[in-house]
Amino acid sequence: MKIILASTSPRRFKILKEKGFEFEVYPVRLDEEKFMRSLPPEEAAKRISLEKAIMAAKKIKDGVIIGADTVVVYNNTVFGKPRTPEEAVKMLKLLSGKVHEVITAISIIEVKNGEKCREFVECVKTEVKMMKLSEEEIKAYVNTGEPLDKAGAYAIQGLGGIFIEWINGCYYNVIGLPIAKLYELLKEIGVTPKWIHQNRACEADL
Repeated sequence: MKIILASTSPRRFKILKEKGFEFEVYPVRLDEEKFMRSLPPEEAAKRISLEKAIMAAKKIKDGVIIGADTVVVYNNTVFGKPRTPEEAVKMLKLLSGKVHEVITAISIIEVKNGEKCREFVECVKTEVKMMKLSEEEIKAYVNTGEPLDKAGAYAIQGLGGIFIEWINGCYYNVIGLPIAKLYELLKEIGVTPKWIHQNRACEADL
């Protein structure tokens, strides 16, 4: 069954690829800010991930579409992707020395003969503790450019991982795709990575 990732995130692409899934990428354009302004963080993430999946689902006749959205939340404030280095500095100063929450919503839509037949929407939450950062550390990190396309202005899997003291929950969730939860949902509709269903075929031949 064709798998579609309704996201241009290189991090989500890498996670799916590393775990052995074969898929295509369908980029979608969505005004995420309107949902962030009008809904609580978790509900906004769910709505955004679902809207991404719905938009991609309109382009195919048969397949499974994956939509996802990640938000960083501290003290009821949502931290999206900083638009400027100055915004990144401000975000990191607020997260410095604090425990924050990373929420990723994933939506899956199964389409058959151009019609939606199944839909799943789930959220995964991970607590993250960032160490206390000096102004010099913050400026040096922002100057690398890494924070500028990351929710919360850091990448746990990149240079920014050096600042993370601990996490409570799924590591992949912090990167942007909680792969265990995604796999659990995909199994519900009979979708597994190629290396798993190939092994089943080999066992059947024995």
